[in-house]
Amino acid sequence: MDSCIYGNDNDNRGEIYYFNLITILAATNNFSDANKLGEGGFGPVYKGKLINGKEIAVKRLSMKSKQGLEEFKNEVILIAKLQHKNLVRLLGCCLEEDEKILVYEYMVNTSLDAFLFDPDKCKVLDWAKRTNIVNGIAKGLQYLHEDSRLKIIHRDLKVSNVLLDDEMNPKISDFGTARIFGSNQIQANTIRIVGTYGYMAPEYAMEGLFSIKSDVYSFGILMMEIVSGKKNSGFNHLELAHSLLSYVWQLWNEGKGVELIDQTIIDTCPISEALRLIHIALLCVQEDPNDRPTMSRVILMLASKSINLPEPSAPPFSVGRLIIFDQSSTIGTRTGLGLVTSDQSSTSASSY
Repeated sequence: MDSCIYGNDNDNRGEIYYFNLITILAATNNFSDANKLGEGGFGPVYKGKLINGKEIAVKRLSMKSKQGLEEFKNEVILIAKLQHKNLVRLLGCCLEEDEKILVYEYMVNTSLDAFLFDPDKCKVLDWAKRTNIVNGIAKGLQYLHEDSRLKIIHRDLKVSNVLLDDEMNPKISDFGTARIFGSNQIQANTIRIVGTYGYMAPEYAMEGLFSIKSDVYSFGILMMEIVSGKKNSGFNHLELAHSLLSYVWQLWNEGKGVELIDQTIIDTCPISEALRLIHIALLCVQEDPNDRPTMSRVILMLASKSINLPEPSAPPFSVGRLIIFDQSSTIGTRTGLGLVTSDQSSTSASSY
């Protein structure tokens, strides 16, 4: 690490350390396949080790990626200013020989989806760990929305963007698509939709409107996955529903919420607590953004069983039918009928 760039608060930038490319090449064994952790929407991620023995994760922007210099700078500047135990920590970057590289702290347990949807690894996620993960993600989001010096909308919260440290504590990652809001700003509009289908709030997927409440929606879907152990993407229950959301809503209304709980924890978790989490998740995914709670309210509901939860209104079921469907992280442009994708890249085990 030689120096820092983007160094003063006058232009809303934080301090970033600069790595020489030669240091990165040595740490990753010249970006060898043996060091590759996964393939994100914007490029591959490699494990590396610095001369001092410190392990790092190196996110290398693909030359073919849709993410350009602006998104790269966006992620650098944003993460440099964000300091929270439930956000992944950026150590530095490299801009050399046409390379755009981000260097993060290494998360030994990679991402949440690597455990949650693996038939063997999911057993590690007992009820205590799952509730700790839910609470950690909620606190990280609350910090982004309410407590940091900036108001940040993440726009792509999903299981593969939640990393796990050596104690299985969650850290939200991947801020390449995040947006800064002004202190009094409530929502914004865009024709360039970024995010992952299934996690997108309906007003964002259909109209390009995003706000803190669109992140709350994504958090609700993520909670459903954590409690049920079922993937939101590719879910198809032939008899009951064609999406995880409609499946949860139907069983909940039939008084069969217990059937939603992951079978690997059903015998060891407090049923009432699991059902309460599902209830909170349904409040987060209500169709009208104004009906969804803020993250600070979600944290209160998670922390106190004495808070009475209102009945959730019906979530949206039409979004998946009105967009061109792809289960991966995408960048697209809205048309009159929905979303046309322009990036078909996918995300695997590790997403920084």
